[in-house]
Amino acid sequence: MNHAKNVNGGFMNFFRKAVYAAVSLMFLFYVPDLLLAAAGDKALGTRSYKDYDTPDYCGTSCHLDFYRQWQQAMMSQAYVHHWDEIEYFKLAVPHAEKDEKVAEVKAGCNGCHAPIAFLAGDVPPPRPEKNSRANEAVSCEVCHTITGFEGDVPFNFNWISSPGDIKYGPRETIDSPAHQGAKSDFLNKPEFCGTCHNEKSPFGIWVKSTQLEWKEGPYAAEGVRCQDCHMTKARGQTAEMGNIYDDAWQHLFHGAHDPGKVGGTIELRIHPDIKEAEPGETVKFTVALFNQKTGHKFPTGSVEDRIVWLHVEAVDADGKVYHLAVDKKGFDGEEYTIGADVLAYQDMGIALDKPNFEGVQRDGIPIGDRIFRMPYFDPQGRMTIQQWNTASLGVDYRIGPRETKLETFTFDVPVDCAPGEMKITARLNYQKLVKPVADFLNVPEEESEIVPVNKHFTTVTILD
Repeated sequence: MNHAKNVNGGFMNFFRKAVYAAVSLMFLFYVPDLLLAAAGDKALGTRSYKDYDTPDYCGTSCHLDFYRQWQQAMMSQAYVHHWDEIEYFKLAVPHAEKDEKVAEVKAGCNGCHAPIAFLAGDVPPPRPEKNSRANEAVSCEVCHTITGFEGDVPFNFNWISSPGDIKYGPRETIDSPAHQGAKSDFLNKPEFCGTCHNEKSPFGIWVKSTQLEWKEGPYAAEGVRCQDCHMTKARGQTAEMGNIYDDAWQHLFHGAHDPGKVGGTIELRIHPDIKEAEPGETVKFTVALFNQKTGHKFPTGSVEDRIVWLHVEAVDADGKVYHLAVDKKGFDGEEYTIGADVLAYQDMGIALDKPNFEGVQRDGIPIGDRIFRMPYFDPQGRMTIQQWNTASLGVDYRIGPRETKLETFTFDVPVDCAPGEMKITARLNYQKLVKPVADFLNVPEEESEIVPVNKHFTTVTILD
C-alpha cells in the first residue's frame, strides 16, 4: 500500500514537473508572440478598426474639452489635410507603384498620418471624402494605447500599440467608468514624439529629425521636453466628471501650422555701420537673428516643404523702394540658401507621368534673399520636396535653438536717392510649402501663405 502510494506520488510529481516545463516553454516561445505587439512596418495589418474606440466616443462622452482642442490641431487632420492628401495620392502612391526602392511609402506614410488604418491593413486608405475611419488620423486611441517603441532610436512609427480596456496616461490611477487607466512614463518622454517626428527615407537619410535635434540641443540637457511646449499644462479637468488638477496637459499640439506659434520664434534686429551717408556712398547693414523659442532647429519637420527667408528693403524720403541682396559668405552649398531664378523638383515627373518634366521654380521669393533651409536631393542630385525620394542632404543652414546668425547687406546708396531719412526694414517670412510647388499642384493658398515671423527696422540719414 505504502509502496503503491510512493509510486503514484512519484508519478504525479513527475507529471506536474512535465506539465510545468511544457507551460514554461510555451511562455518562453509562444506567449510573447501574443503579448508583444509588432512595431513599424511589421505592424501593418496586425489589428482591426474595432480594436480602437473612435475619437467621437472619447470626446462626446467624457473628454469634451480635450476633444475640441484635438479637433483644431493637426493631429486630427494628419490624413485629411489638403496638402497631405495631395502629396500622398498625387505623388507618393503613384511613385511607390513605379519604383520598388520607395514602394514602402504606400503603406508607411499611414503609419504616422493614419495609424489605425495602417494597423488595420487598410492601405491605401479611402480618400478623405469617403469619410472612413482613416479620417480619424492621430486620434485619442492612437496615443493612449502606445506602450513603448522598438529599438534604440524612435523613428518611422516604431511605436508599439496595445489596445484594450487599459488607457495609458500620465497619472498613477484614474477613476473612470469607461475604462481602466495606467500610468505611462513613456507618454511623457520626447521619444514618444520621436516615433513619428523622426523619419528615415528608404535611402536611409534622416528626412525628419525634430526629436533628435532637440536631443542635441540645450533644452534636452535642462529637462525641457517636447510636451512642455506643445502640450502645456494648466489647472483644469481631464474629464468632464473628473478631478481638477493643477497640471492638466492641454491637447493643443500647436506647431508649424499655427501662426501664433511661429510668430516671434526668431528675434530680429538690424543696424547700419554708419548713420549718415551721401548718395553714392556704401552702407553695410547687419541683421542678427536669434532663435529664442524653439527647442529644435527652425524650420524643422517637413524641411523639404518649408521655406524661411530674410527680406531687407530700404525706402527713401520720397517713398522709392530698394531691395537689398544678402552678402554671400562663401560656404559650400550656399547657392541653395539664396533666392534664385532656377528650376527644381523635377522628380515629381515620375509620379505625374512626365518623363521630361523640367520642374518648377525652386524658391518663389525675391532673388537675393537669404533662405534658412536644408535642401533635400533625389538620387540624381536634384532638389526634391519628396522626402521619400531623398538620397542625400545639402548644407544645413537652419537656425538652431538659442543660435544667433548674422547676415550682412551691403548697399550702395543710389546717386539719385532722395535726401532725408531712409528706413531700412528686415522681415523674416515663413511658408509651410514653397509657393511654386503649391501653385503647380493646386494646393489651397493657405498652405503657401506668407506667415510673418518677425521684423525690425533702422534708419539712415541721406545727406543732401
